[in-house]
Amino acid sequence: MITTIFKKSTPINYSLVVVLVLFFFFLYQVQQTKWTDLLANSIQVILTIVLLIASLFLCNFIVKKNILTKNSSYTLLFFFVLLLFFPTVLKNTNLIVSNFFILLALRRLVSLQTLKAPKEKIFDASLWIFVASLFHFWAVLFILLVYISILFHVSRDYRNWLLPFVALFTTAVFFVFYALLVNQSIIANYLNTIQMDFKIDYFTSTYQNLALSIFSVFVVFFVFTAMVSLTSKPLNLQASYKKMVFAFLIGTAIFILSSNKSSYILIFTFFPLAVMATNSIEYSQSKLRNEIVLGGCLIASFFCFFSQL
Repeated sequence: MITTIFKKSTPINYSLVVVLVLFFFFLYQVQQTKWTDLLANSIQVILTIVLLIASLFLCNFIVKKNILTKNSSYTLLFFFVLLLFFPTVLKNTNLIVSNFFILLALRRLVSLQTLKAPKEKIFDASLWIFVASLFHFWAVLFILLVYISILFHVSRDYRNWLLPFVALFTTAVFFVFYALLVNQSIIANYLNTIQMDFKIDYFTSTYQNLALSIFSVFVVFFVFTAMVSLTSKPLNLQASYKKMVFAFLIGTAIFILSSNKSSYILIFTFFPLAVMATNSIEYSQSKLRNEIVLGGCLIASFFCFFSQL
């Protein structure tokens, strides 16, 4: 039944996912924040929810524009499901902003397969990644995906390899100019965030550990399925699917390297994992298997969400 509802891409499906995101977002905010604080930070709350909804539709745009999935709404649904696994992300505006810019970068990198205006796409993607790193430093690791994309498509032109440095210089100039104009301490505060920590004893709640464990099971299943089915994909799209795998690995590396290993940092893995999960559902011939997988994801995500309230 669930697969039947989201098998097509319709305005009703989009509306349903948006309503669900809004409901769970405000449910979490109300449970975790006093009404007075919520009203005092109303601008930040509005910005967070706008960027969250925008991220959903940007995910949908990327997969539809680049034919990464069929004409379904599964990617939106899986992105929503992954949010529920780690609800603390719903109160971290910086991570949501950073991930939004990473999605903008991925949009340009995936479309690089068309070989239209490659230099503009490489520069734009690099610029968005460096901007994302201003909100969470280790997002800068996605610059590796830029070079992987160059290697896949336009490695012969040496100028393409230099464009990320131009984007870095551009971002640095604007950041320093803004800091000097508004608040010079921003630079020092940013530099203080450049830390790494490999410790794994980071979660304070048993339910957070349980959520991570369940999430890991789904990760192994969907990533394994994506790797096995990679060779069956059209040749002209295989590079794009490989980018999704690399994007997931980079998102995981960000989580491992970040000094504050809160579960919300895994947000960088949500989009590539949602794409792989969607492909797992769309390319399976067993409707029963799809219902079990999708139903299991939904039940597990609801359990993780409510247990962490």
